[in-house]
Formats: sequence, structure tokens, C-alpha cells
Amino acid sequence: MTPINAIIISEEKETFQILKKFEEENSMIMEIIGNADSLLEGMILIKSKKPDLVLLDIVFKDNFFFEILEQLEFSIPKLVFISSNKDYAVKAFKHDAVDFLLKPIDFNAIIMAIYKVIKRREMERSYQHQKINDIKLSNTVSQKNDYVAIASLEKIELIPMSEIIFCKADGKYTVFILSNGTSIMSSRNLGEYSSILDSNYFFRIHHSYIINLRHIVKISKKDGYFCELSNGIILPVAKRRQDDFNKFIKLKD
Repeated sequence: MTPINAIIISEEKETFQILKKFEEENSMIMEIIGNADSLLEGMILIKSKKPDLVLLDIVFKDNFFFEILEQLEFSIPKLVFISSNKDYAVKAFKHDAVDFLLKPIDFNAIIMAIYKVIKRREMERSYQHQKINDIKLSNTVSQKNDYVAIASLEKIELIPMSEIIFCKADGKYTVFILSNGTSIMSSRNLGEYSSILDSNYFFRIHHSYIINLRHIVKISKKDGYFCELSNGIILPVAKRRQDDFNKFIKLKD
């Protein structure tokens, strides 16, 4: 079992110490990858670490934290609230908390909460697998029309391939950069799109990038290969891919 990656946001050192001790004794199911004592610091951690779970032991003055969560470009982490006030559970479940732990918390309660998170994650993955199967079928059909189906946990979008400037890997996700200045994050990895995107126009120049030939403005060969794209972004061509890239664009020295 892959452990749940968790971030703790707590104003109480005692809460962190209890959760840290739990992690030490239950490392197979949970790993703490960061902790913060304020919502601002916590949000910075969430954006950089992309945890599976956030354990919250903090007083909320407004809903700004949850509004920011909704704007994340990756899967929103599961939330488990911790409080000595049982009335706080209403707020917790209003914000789709997986569980609410009433202080003083014990290890049994934490274990139950973690397994609820695992169960919720498994259900989402099962749903996601079904969506991916649907997308494979959609891509088989849409490729003829020069569209690609991009899946996130929340929706599937059909995007014209001509509007894609480049795609970049972001861990296990893929970010599509479009000609209208927007970006879309997919829950599939970059390698999967290598076989989906039109091979006449798309080339993987680097482990982290696939570019659209139609959006190359300039190619620099000074101190390596670099592609300048229509949105002004400059991306490197990996040394081991340069010969294949030359053939792909039919570059003549």
C-alpha cells in the first residue's frame, strides 16, 4: 500500500506531536510531508507538495482558504478537521471533509480517518479508470477531427490540437498550454499523450515537453537546441533527441 502523503496545518504543537508519533508508528499508511502553523503557510505547502491529505487544526475566520483550494490546478487534497469543539464538525462537513476528529484525539480515531481517505481515493481512482477508458474511445474518434480529449478529475474537455502550443509534465500530471493563453491540467501523464497527439505535428523534444510544430517561431542552435514558441516561451531540445528532431522538422544544415 502506498502511504497517504499528508500536510498538517495546526496552531497547536501538541496536535503535530500526536500526528507525528502516529506517523512514526504507522508509516505504512501515512507520511507527513510538511507542516504549517498558519493557513497562508499551509497553502504555500499545498501548492508545492500536492498532498493527498490535509489535517486541519485551526480556527477559520472566513472561507478564503477553501475558495483558494477550489482554484488549484491539480486534484484537491482530502480534508480531515481536528477540533475540541464538536460544533465545528458542521463546518467541516460543509466543506466536504472526509472526517472530523474531536480532541483529545487517539490513534484509533486517526486510523479510521486515514482509511476513510484511502477508501475515498480508491473510489475516485476507480471512477477515473472508467473515465480514461471513455477517453480512449473519445480519442480514437476525435483524432480524425483533430481534437484531443483532456481529462481531469472533474471533467473531460475536447481541445483542437491546433490550439495546443506545448504540453509539459508536472509529476504524474500533464499541463496543456493553449494559444489563447490558458492552461489545462490533465490527470494523465505526458507519456500517454505521446501516442495520442497527431504525430505529424507533435514531437517530444524533452522528457518534460511535447511541442506543436505549428507553433515553432524560431530554433536556436547556439549552445544547444532551443525552440521559441508562438507564446514567447523557449524550451530546450534534449541532446539525445536532437537528431530525431532534425528529421522531424526536416531541418537542413
